[in-house]
Amino acid sequence: MPFDAKTYATDKEVVVRAVGVQKHFTRGTETVKALRGIDLCIYRGEYVCVMGPSGSGKSTFFNMVGGLDSPTSGRVFMDAVDMAQLNANELAFLRCRKVGYVFQSYNLNSVMTALDNVTLPMVFAGKHSDDARERGMQLLERVGLGERWNHRPKEMSGGQQQRVAIARSLANAPSLLLCDEPTANLDIKTGKEIHHLLDTLNKEDGVTIICATHDYNMLAVCDRIVWIADGNVDRIELSEDLEITKASLGEEHE
Repeated sequence: MPFDAKTYATDKEVVVRAVGVQKHFTRGTETVKALRGIDLCIYRGEYVCVMGPSGSGKSTFFNMVGGLDSPTSGRVFMDAVDMAQLNANELAFLRCRKVGYVFQSYNLNSVMTALDNVTLPMVFAGKHSDDARERGMQLLERVGLGERWNHRPKEMSGGQQQRVAIARSLANAPSLLLCDEPTANLDIKTGKEIHHLLDTLNKEDGVTIICATHDYNMLAVCDRIVWIADGNVDRIELSEDLEITKASLGEEHE
């Protein structure tokens, strides 16, 4: 059955809404149109994979949704708030409180312990240090690293560092988790562990996840796949409609 956005959206609360989002960059005398008019809704509790070839606009769209960059034209709403209408302080507050970020390169502070990295967003949010450390320990235990709280990034594997990054992204209980190529630097086995962790956070904790990725194994855990090509939404598919593809992928990557 082909994807029907109107049917799918019934009784679902919109967390992110992109309306006619365009992003243009200037390179010398050339104008690069990275996004050409994206219209998309993300619903609460969804796990959405944004996929497409390199240079298709995935990461640019990720930056628009996360408030890390602003569109050339069009609007992005988060929880019905038009981010273009926010000043710098209001936008920083929204990013701190409502959005968690997980990056390909982990972006951990190399001189801080795992616990200090996780509590840092809570410090910025003004949370009491004792409360922040208590929640930080809970989050590290949640991602299976409670015993590694005092280790620094160089003392951990790539998978462990990514788990710390995921714990940090959840520090302020965001309504949205944005993951940009979270398994790109990991081997297949460790990548699958991250898939399972994100799937658990989505299914059991109700965290809304948008993941920009090249990793086709993500198809096994997401709800929808948004395919982007040349800065446009090429098509949207439901994961449940790709059972044969998912099964073959699982066999192929074992």
